[in-house]
Amino acid sequence: IIEWLIYMIGYALVLIIVSALFKSFWINTSHFGIYALLASIIIYILNQTIKPIINYMTLPLTIISWGLMYPISNVIVLYLTSFLLGKENFYIGGFFAAFIIAIIISFLNILMEGFVIKPIIKKGKNNG
Repeated sequence: IIEWLIYMIGYALVLIIVSALFKSFWINTSHFGIYALLASIIIYILNQTIKPIINYMTLPLTIISWGLMYPISNVIVLYLTSFLLGKENFYIGGFFAAFIIAIIISFLNILMEGFVIKPIIKKGKNNG
């Protein structure tokens, strides 16, 4: 469970960074980033439950579009997260902005996992 919490905190930081970079993406950080942490947990749950169904349903379009449809599932997950947390806590403006933001979040999550999260977990396992 500690590893999972480290992942969620790392992904919450990614969401905060992206919200600082884009005016069309906003997360309420007034309560020490709790909404970013909640958003990362919601996104995690949606990625484990809803996203595989979306990817399966859009598979023919993804094949025809040479993979361009795949980030659309990430956009849907972001919009569902916005709906669940409320627009006053998690806001995405515009579809094109959401598309670009979803790609950037995915890229930053890969960097965060590779350069921050996995080394922290590895260091913890070596010390413990």
